Amino acid sequence: METQSMLKGGEFLIRPVEYQDIFIPEEFGEEARMIAESCQDFLEAEIFPNLDRIDQQEDGLMATLLKKAGDLGLLGLSIPEQYGGFEQPFLNVMRANEALGAGYSYSVAIMAHTGIGTLPILYYGNDDQKARYIPKLTSGELMAAYCLTEPGAGSDANSGRTRAVLSDDGKHYILNGQKMWITNGGFADVQTVFAKIDNDRVLSAFIVERDWEGVTMNPEEKKMGIKGSSTRQIFYNDVKVPVENLLGKRGEGFRIALNILHLGRIKLGATVVGGAKRTIMHSVQYANERKQFGKAIAEFGAIKHKLAQQVVLTYATESAIYRASKDIQDNMGRLLAEGRPAGKAAIEGVAEYAVECALLKVFGSEALDYVVDEAVQIYGGMGFSSETPVDRAYRDSRINRIFEGTNEINRLLAVDTLLKKGMKNEFSLFEKAREACETKDQPLAVEGIPYFEEKQAIIKNLKKAILMLIPGISEAYGRKLAEEEEVLMNLSDMLMQLYTLESTMLRVQKIEHMNSQEDILVYRDILDVLTHETAMTVYSSGYAAIASFADEEQQKGLIQALYQLVASKPVNPKEARRRIADKLIEENRYCF
Repeated sequence: METQSMLKGGEFLIRPVEYQDIFIPEEFGEEARMIAESCQDFLEAEIFPNLDRIDQQEDGLMATLLKKAGDLGLLGLSIPEQYGGFEQPFLNVMRANEALGAGYSYSVAIMAHTGIGTLPILYYGNDDQKARYIPKLTSGELMAAYCLTEPGAGSDANSGRTRAVLSDDGKHYILNGQKMWITNGGFADVQTVFAKIDNDRVLSAFIVERDWEGVTMNPEEKKMGIKGSSTRQIFYNDVKVPVENLLGKRGEGFRIALNILHLGRIKLGATVVGGAKRTIMHSVQYANERKQFGKAIAEFGAIKHKLAQQVVLTYATESAIYRASKDIQDNMGRLLAEGRPAGKAAIEGVAEYAVECALLKVFGSEALDYVVDEAVQIYGGMGFSSETPVDRAYRDSRINRIFEGTNEINRLLAVDTLLKKGMKNEFSLFEKAREACETKDQPLAVEGIPYFEEKQAIIKNLKKAILMLIPGISEAYGRKLAEEEEVLMNLSDMLMQLYTLESTMLRVQKIEHMNSQEDILVYRDILDVLTHETAMTVYSSGYAAIASFADEEQQKGLIQALYQLVASKPVNPKEARRRIADKLIEENRYCF
């Protein structure tokens, strides 16, 4: 793919995309399928039979299970061969993350180790640091943790108080401070610790080993969910960190932290898909088995609605995640071809799509929350019992809206990043926004045209609906826009729904060109339901934004235009959902 044709991060709002230009999961090759099967087999053999033992944090069990994954090569999928890994393409790694996402607390531990634990050293470490640590992290001989959060410095990570001072002999940094909510904290041998050197305004990063003098920790935290995940506070009291363990450059820590979080967000989007698919399997199997009023509850319309909506949200998340992942993979390849070092290409390749990473972290985590909540409801009273699998799924899901930056922070980040890209003229955002304002009363026709042309027209109208708000919001608030978080989150919700809808539309369109079987129509049902819901969300969020920033005269014209732009050909969402549910019920498993 040539550089000029590559879609930049956030540019989906102003540029049309053809189905030929995206990747869909149906295109995965044999290697990706084998990796996913290996992950699934590992969960079946080692994790699912031991879920209670894992949740009880049996001493040494989680570390042993991670080491077993290392023996199978599952810790080294992102790692270059020279360090003992398999160096898989980004898409294949994401497919493995999805498969492992069904592993409840275990998925948290392995994702923390292979992602935020290992990758800072791989991407920012020098040759000596990588040679010392990466092979052992790949094999599972060493375990990793990422130590950023502090008491009083959650979302505002750069306000942390952990300090490092160079020793008089210049050989060590003397580290003092406290970190909290550290995943794998109880057993991680290697920690990436963020601290400020002297009176620096920004963070630096250090590689710290657990057994060094002065490293201590509190007992395990008692948590609502992910009970099997080790979570501890860690204290650093005059810890002598060799100067050669400074990771990256002085003052580069905040950039390291942010860039690793971009990666964590898109990967979390994949893991929640795996969790959602497993929960849907439990939902439909119970609905098929449970009898009430003389028939299986799966036959009732209210249950079909829940089952279908679980599918719609999961399918949309999956569609968007792999679309974005392919863009990231292509960008990594482009940067490598331009001569960037591998680590820098990987980091910059992801950072370009910070908008998509943030939006999909939010959409995916909230989709999973819907799926697990309705799973409990489908189980009824039994769903409230810890003897059923949906109890664990429900509790474990909740953390995902806080992990990798809260969903509120990610909503704000997505819009802020998009607007900054526009102000830097990385693409013509404000020019297109002005055009949208000038033509807001001229929506494209969405009736009497072929199916996919209709969906494309709807999406173009929805893009215009978002774009037309940007000039008014910018003018109304100016430099104080950052303080108008409610309005920014309105925009973010519109963007998020738009991106997932477009991704789903392109996927269904591509499937139809690959496969002409009759059951393809159920995917149109998924798309129809999602289109209906997206239009409603764009209208509701757009209305709230307009009412917040526009005066009475402006409101009238903008709301009328918004109403016209979200209009679409009516569909029957009840019957569409019933057809989706009927396929799920017939297969008795997630089959989309």
